[in-house]
Amino acid sequence: MPVLASHRKPRSTRPHSPAVGVTTAAIASVTLLSTQSAQAAPAAPPRPRVEEIQKKVDDLYRQAGTATQEYNRAKEATDRQRRKVDRLLDDVAQRTDAINESRRALGSYAAAQYRTGAVGPTAALIFADNPQSYFDQTHLMARLSERQHSAVADYEGKRAAAAKQRAEATKSLESLTESQATLRTSKQTVQRKLAEARTLLARLTAEEKARLAELERKREAEARRKAEERAKAEAAAEAAAKAAEAERRRQEEAATGQQPEPPATGGSTDSTYAAKAEKTLAFARAQIGKPYVWGATGPSSYDCSGLTQAAWKAAGVELPRTTWDQVKVGTRIATADLLPGDLVFFYDDISHVGLYIGGGKMIHAPKPGADVREESIYYMPIYGSVRPA
Repeated sequence: MPVLASHRKPRSTRPHSPAVGVTTAAIASVTLLSTQSAQAAPAAPPRPRVEEIQKKVDDLYRQAGTATQEYNRAKEATDRQRRKVDRLLDDVAQRTDAINESRRALGSYAAAQYRTGAVGPTAALIFADNPQSYFDQTHLMARLSERQHSAVADYEGKRAAAAKQRAEATKSLESLTESQATLRTSKQTVQRKLAEARTLLARLTAEEKARLAELERKREAEARRKAEERAKAEAAAEAAAKAAEAERRRQEEAATGQQPEPPATGGSTDSTYAAKAEKTLAFARAQIGKPYVWGATGPSSYDCSGLTQAAWKAAGVELPRTTWDQVKVGTRIATADLLPGDLVFFYDDISHVGLYIGGGKMIHAPKPGADVREESIYYMPIYGSVRPA
């Protein structure tokens, strides 16, 4: 039986090299694109060192301190302006009552004039029931006319004075609005700076936090070392002064053969200041452990200038509210001449203040998150010092 031929077309065999070439080209394209993407992607910024973060946080707290003083000044101005506005508005109200009284008096005169003004004097005499009553009425109206002129003058004077007070009150209200706007801006600045500081600290890893704590310990240790050196120097100076006084007394006794007068304990001014400073520091020590709160003046919390103001007030000395005004009070003192009770100011912008207690230390309200405490005055850069009384 003959073999039938197949009707299917023979399968053609194609070379495989083109497929391999396409695959290779695709891989190369992907590789090239990946390389280009990698090159195009911006490199992540290097993570700042802990020392840089510490400096940034310190700067933010200092800026928040400056903004706090701005807030304190604006709040003081706002309170002062509000009191002035209230006073002026009370005065305007009183003057308005006086004007209304004058207006009522004028109304009664106008009504009387209306009732009699339509009839002439001759007709009034003719139609009068009694001529004597007419003359009496005419005399009364003449007197009323004089009082009316006086009432008109009084009314005009009171109305002009009230208008002046009203204009002053309006101007004061505008100033109050400006002070309130400054107050809001300062408050927002403080909150923003503190939020930035908290954000920076929250992003730290556990290792970075440990490193930051170590840096802080070293900083505090260095500040304590300087304070201890200052305390030793003060003690040595005091001992030398006592020794010199004792030697002077011995020589005087040897020369005269008489017991010399006891040494003076200081002038009345020095003793008065020491007494006030003692009261001031007693108050400040009683506040140790209370929290720093920006804008606070006590009694449960304080900012730096709020604490110094309250402490010296306990000794009967009124200080201004802000560090910028407190630094202008009293007598400027060199750091080497500090006495307990003196005010020590910090940073070039004078944004912080503490109460010197002796031995290179102070009591101050440090910053948000910290409590009132004793600390070395060398913990921050010193701007200058003041003896306020």
